[in-house]
Amino acid sequence: MNKVFVSHPRHMLDHYFGARAADALRAVADVAFNPERRELTTDELAAAASDADVIIGYRQTPAPRALFDALPKLAAFVRCAVDIRTIDVDAASEHGVLVTQASAGFVPAVAEWVIGAMLDLGRATTFQAEAYHQRGAPAPKMGRELRGSTLGVIGYGQISRYLCDLALAFGMRIVVSDPFALIEDARVHQRDLGTLLAEADFVVCLAPANAQTRDLMNANTFGAMKPGAYFINAARGELVDDAALLAALDRGHLAGCALDVGRAPDQMPSPALAQHPRVIATPHVGGLTPAAIEHQSMETVAQTEALFQGRTPQGAVNAPRAFRVARFAIPAHTQ
Repeated sequence: MNKVFVSHPRHMLDHYFGARAADALRAVADVAFNPERRELTTDELAAAASDADVIIGYRQTPAPRALFDALPKLAAFVRCAVDIRTIDVDAASEHGVLVTQASAGFVPAVAEWVIGAMLDLGRATTFQAEAYHQRGAPAPKMGRELRGSTLGVIGYGQISRYLCDLALAFGMRIVVSDPFALIEDARVHQRDLGTLLAEADFVVCLAPANAQTRDLMNANTFGAMKPGAYFINAARGELVDDAALLAALDRGHLAGCALDVGRAPDQMPSPALAQHPRVIATPHVGGLTPAAIEHQSMETVAQTEALFQGRTPQGAVNAPRAFRVARFAIPAHTQ
C-alpha cells in the first residue's frame, strides 16, 4: 500500500485535519503521523517521511528545496490549506514532485467572523463585557448600527463577495477597491483605494498577500481613513504595517480595530496589537469551524486518492513537471 506522512503537530490534528479525514486516509494508504506537539524541522520531516510517497502538509509546514533534495521517493506534497507560499514549487518541479493546494472551504466562516467583528466594534460589546468582568458595570456607550454604515472592502475575492452579500442584508452601503476585479453587482460600488478609505466606516482588508500588497495598510493609508472608522484584517498580517496601525490607534484616529491575523507565528496578531485597548484580537480562528476544516482535509484525502489512482488531482499546481507521479498510472491493459 502507498505510504503517506501527515505533518500536522499531534495536538493540532483534531482541529486542522479531523478524525473523519484520518479514517478516510487510512482506507487508501498506509498512514504515519507527526508524533510531536510541534512542527518538525526540515531534517526531522525528511527523516520521518523517508519512505513516504506523499506528504500531507500542515498549513505551517515549510517545504524548501532541502526537503525535496532529501526525499528521492516522494511523489507529491499535498498542502492541507490554500496558502502554498512556503513551498518551493520550482524545486519540487525540478525533482518531479507534484504540489497541490486545497480550495477555500472557509469562505462563509471568515465572512461571518468579519460580520461579528463589525458588530462587536460598533457596539463595543467585548469592551463593555470585559469591564463587567473586571470592575462591575461600565458607563453606557453609544453604539453604531451596521445599517446605514459604509463598508469598504479591499480585495474582491470569494470571501469578499460572500461578505458583501451578508453586509447588504444588514443594510450597509458597500464600496470595494480591487484594480483586477470586474464588479457586476450594481449594489456594490467600485472605488479607488483612497476614495474607499475616505468614505468607509468599516474598512475590511481581504486582499491577497504578495509583493505588491505588502504593507498596503501603512501610515499613509491609515491616515487616509475617515476619523473614527474601524479597521479589520482577516487576510494576512503582511498586508499591514503594525507600527503604523498602532500609531493610528494611539492617536485616536481609528475608533478601533479587529484582527484575526498578524505578523506573529502562524499568522497570529502581534502581542503589541492584541493587547491594545482599542483592539479585538483572535488567534487566527476566522476559518476554524468544523465545516471549513473538514472541507479542506477531506479534499486533501480526495487529492491523495486520485493520485494513487493515476489521476491528476484537483488543485495540482505543477502537474506538467511532476514526473514522479507517473508510477501511479494505471497500465493500459488493466483499464
